[in-house]
Amino acid sequence: MLHTLFHALSRLALQALPLRCLVCSEPGADGLDLCRACHAALPWNDHACPVCALPLPEGDPAVSCGVCLSDAPLQTAAAATFVYAPPVDRLIRRFKFRQDLAAGRLLSQLMLQRVPPFLTEPLLPMPLHRRRLRERGYDQALELTRPLAREMCLPLWQGLARQRQTAAQSGLDAEARQQNMRDAFAVRIAPPRALTLVDDVMTTGATLQAAVHALQGYGLRRATLWVCARTP
Repeated sequence: MLHTLFHALSRLALQALPLRCLVCSEPGADGLDLCRACHAALPWNDHACPVCALPLPEGDPAVSCGVCLSDAPLQTAAAATFVYAPPVDRLIRRFKFRQDLAAGRLLSQLMLQRVPPFLTEPLLPMPLHRRRLRERGYDQALELTRPLAREMCLPLWQGLARQRQTAAQSGLDAEARQQNMRDAFAVRIAPPRALTLVDDVMTTGATLQAAVHALQGYGLRRATLWVCARTP
């Protein structure tokens, strides 16, 4: 109850404040806490692998990358709104670790400016382990996904849980990330046949792959991924 009240009061406070660019502190524009100059300089991930959202060199065709061709991932498609680079990386860290809900609201608004064409299925925010949720006070993926589901008129599905608290993925190599996420998720209710998983950042995709693998054991047939930012 207090958690819900906190977020309701926070949203009201954010709406009452004048728009201010969260990057350079100039006045915001176009209904965003972002000025037009900083908006124009954002690292949009418009040229990427359609399967894993890996940013591709501008001169290369936007087709499946070599990794996806040689070792196909479990999802059928993926999109990342941004490359994980300044200033988006700083906004994500502020939202994720410093309880900056204004940064989270802005990131959701920007994601809605690049809605992937495959987005027709219920949205699944990647869950936090309950201990980390208590420490942080909120689930950043859920806070990111709620406005996306609302604006796109899509169901929000939350039948997946973290059954094991894992070590932080940052600093681990690809193989260690996969080992770290083994058996990390539990499916609480049978999923729909298709889902779009939503998260803040995708690096190797190990966390998302582990989630899809768990869901496929309970009937999921088609998975797509939508993340705010993808590391190059």
